[in-house]
Amino acid sequence: IGFFYLMTFVLGFGAMVIIGRDTITGVDPGGNMAAPLLAAGVGGTPFLGFIAAVAFATILAVVAGLTLSGAATLSHDLWVNVVRHGRADGREELIVAKCATVLLAILSIVAGIVFKGQNVAYMVGLAFAIAASANFPALVLSIFWRQLTTAGAVASMLVGTVSTVVLIWLSPTIQLDLLGNEAAWFPLRNPGIVTIPLAFVVAIVVSLSR
Repeated sequence: IGFFYLMTFVLGFGAMVIIGRDTITGVDPGGNMAAPLLAAGVGGTPFLGFIAAVAFATILAVVAGLTLSGAATLSHDLWVNVVRHGRADGREELIVAKCATVLLAILSIVAGIVFKGQNVAYMVGLAFAIAASANFPALVLSIFWRQLTTAGAVASMLVGTVSTVVLIWLSPTIQLDLLGNEAAWFPLRNPGIVTIPLAFVVAIVVSLSR
């Protein structure tokens, strides 16, 4: 995974040199067509077709996996265990899973329309910031720090998730690029450098206060 993400820099800069930045942004302002355009410039139409097929299969697999994971989380973890306290049968869980799949699809389509023109790699970085702030501190402390309590882990995940989403909303990505405001409340485009340490501090403070 690390090698793959390092290669994205090589592909991006290579496309800028070989294809040209103006050509890439002329096709898509977010620069998401850099790899296909580079494939067409280096290997012609056959290589472009191969890259397009790989990209389509990858996107299809990722979307299917995320949809199944999200539907399972909403139906099994939240509905059955939290809302119904384990008293839901299989048929009810299946209905909730189907409804959750439709809901997630609609939300994804709306988000895709709203963030049209944004760089996909950068948007993935924001998703990683949310995941890292919500999960990373609790996971690391649960493995290496024996004093971590359940309340500390839960507080860390809640604060990490909420703070990251709020700071993304206040960042230039939303305030300037999407809403067209003159200034942003939070100066950084990716809040991970703030929210991840914050989640660590919350977990430690809550655990020691119990």
